[in-house]
Amino acid sequence: MTTRTHFDIVIVGAGAGGISVAASLLKRKSGLSIALVDKSEKHYYQPGWTMVGGGIFDAAQTERTTASLIPDGANWIKAAVTEFEPENNTVRLDDNSQLTYERLIVAPGLKLNWEGVEGLTDTLGLNGVTSNYRYDLAPYTWKLVKGLKSGRALFTQPPMPIKCAGAPQKAMYLSADYWLRQGVIKNIDIEFYNAGGALFGVSDYVPALMEYVKRYEAELKFSHNLVKIDGEARKAWFVKSDSDGNKETVETEFDMIHVCPPQQAPDFIRSSPLADSAGWVDVDQQTLRHKRYNNIWSLGDVINAPNAKTAAAARKQAPIVACNVLSDMGVLKGHAHYNGYGSCPLTVERGKIVLAEFGYGGKLLPSMPTWLLQGKQPTRLAWLLKKDFLPWLYWNGMLKGREWLVKPDVV
Repeated sequence: MTTRTHFDIVIVGAGAGGISVAASLLKRKSGLSIALVDKSEKHYYQPGWTMVGGGIFDAAQTERTTASLIPDGANWIKAAVTEFEPENNTVRLDDNSQLTYERLIVAPGLKLNWEGVEGLTDTLGLNGVTSNYRYDLAPYTWKLVKGLKSGRALFTQPPMPIKCAGAPQKAMYLSADYWLRQGVIKNIDIEFYNAGGALFGVSDYVPALMEYVKRYEAELKFSHNLVKIDGEARKAWFVKSDSDGNKETVETEFDMIHVCPPQQAPDFIRSSPLADSAGWVDVDQQTLRHKRYNNIWSLGDVINAPNAKTAAAARKQAPIVACNVLSDMGVLKGHAHYNGYGSCPLTVERGKIVLAEFGYGGKLLPSMPTWLLQGKQPTRLAWLLKKDFLPWLYWNGMLKGREWLVKPDVV
């Protein structure tokens, strides 16, 4: 445990973004004094939870201790930030101590607002109510899927922005694929309730997804936002909006419901001077530098850049932030720019994935030749990439500062 209170760089958050950027910094310049501030003793490979809910991974495969992942040379501060004082280069912690810094990197992720749906917290993990967005609930998803032989299965998606916008429908596809293989799908009504107006934000991938919606005979309910659940009564309520802005509340019964909760920036970010009017950290979308404070950068789910909030985005962002921080320190020359890259492996059945890769404005940004992964079509190779290679890459590449396929161009 360090007694130091002043650092060259303080990084808030020891999740995917925070650990990766610390590792990238230390790969480029050893000897930096870096503090990683995070209270959590556990670190999770969150993209794996969809696979847990589909019976492909065990939950334990997605969990490591935070201590085992802190890069050599970084100091882990086991505390939570309560307040930012950017004018004084200070962060205050929940143990009443404070840290000062020359430069600050903010990467705490986002907040899953379970309380944003009335009655949800009372019934999560019970009464057929589940979510792959929580480590302890993803196994319950699989239990429900295996146990359902008939009835109504609902899958929900809240208003954007959310972490991994494809995850709510991935839960539906994997569940439906299991029911299809078991020969019970004809007895199950599958409904997808999306607060938005489209199945996926990048239209190039929608045709392939719609083929699976038809295969599973799933009913799409757009502009339906989940607002209330009564688990014991097995009922859910949605606010349905029309094109004129009129709203009505719709009541639906269910036998199982997979909920994606509404999401927002963490409270200590929302109330800070770093936030924009919507509560997210206000950054330049190319350099990821804060728009008002020149010695602050941010990455991951907490930023207000219009990119998909995925682990792949953080993997791309981490070396860019590392380069730009070191450039500001005079260690490197030039700057690196982020193009909005994100990736969403859309798991449409057990054994096939549509690998969506795109940047700002929905521009397609494939990382491999289209003849290899067939771009917008489901492939077995993309499944093997998701199931076998990407978890290995996360633990052994990204979190170690190995920038395979994401080494930034510094200009």
